[in-house]
Amino acid sequence: MNAAFARGTVWLVGAGPGDPDLLTRKAERLIAAADIVFHDALVGPGVLALVPPSVELVSVGKRSGRHSKDQRTIDALIVEAALAGKRVVRLKGGDPSIFGRSNEELEACHAAGVPVHICPGITAASAAAADLGLSLTLRGTARRLTFVTAHTKRGEVPEIDWAALADPQATLAVYMGKAAAPYVSAGLIAAGQAADTPVALVENASLPKGSQFRTRLDLLPIAAKTALSDGPALILIGAAVAEPNASSSLETRERLSREDISSFAAH
Repeated sequence: MNAAFARGTVWLVGAGPGDPDLLTRKAERLIAAADIVFHDALVGPGVLALVPPSVELVSVGKRSGRHSKDQRTIDALIVEAALAGKRVVRLKGGDPSIFGRSNEELEACHAAGVPVHICPGITAASAAAADLGLSLTLRGTARRLTFVTAHTKRGEVPEIDWAALADPQATLAVYMGKAAAPYVSAGLIAAGQAADTPVALVENASLPKGSQFRTRLDLLPIAAKTALSDGPALILIGAAVAEPNASSSLETRERLSREDISSFAAH
């Protein structure tokens, strides 16, 4: 990997949702080959444990209301390390290209003439769906999947086109939406989304300490306030996240039985 990871190069690497087993093989090789790793606060400790002792590890973590480094400073640190001839990994929770502020870092590297590449990672919505044991899309029911971030500066109302998102045939994944849950609920309902639309909240997706809570759209604000702790959480909204019930399971078994009989008869 060192031959492919030239000195003076930057890789924006997706650390996934936290479980080190969900890292890509490429991400693990890049981490092992790096000279320095700049990591977010949301990168799981199991992932950081894979960084060799010989690699310099620098926290540039940003959590809501607790930014240790501003984005411009992070950009400068990455570029400075690369220009010093180091192999630089910028380790980001989830996927670097989904609400990961990658564009600023890409532009900073390009402006300085630093080669920069992206290694994708598993995003939180995929991990949350896996924890819940469900599909984010359903044939004939959830034909569209939308990712949106509701993260705002403290006290501000998120500027979101709720009318464009209030689709009963879509699954909406709201990143960093815990504090904005009241606005998400009110905005979607005002735009025509049914108050009883199923909602699932997943905290610390993929991790042993993770938790899940199911509710409905009109009860989302109180659920986000009382059912979650202080970990990163994702909100999933739509028919696809409805809790399975006995009747739907029976219908599925009956359908599979009919398909099995038809398949057997065809042979």
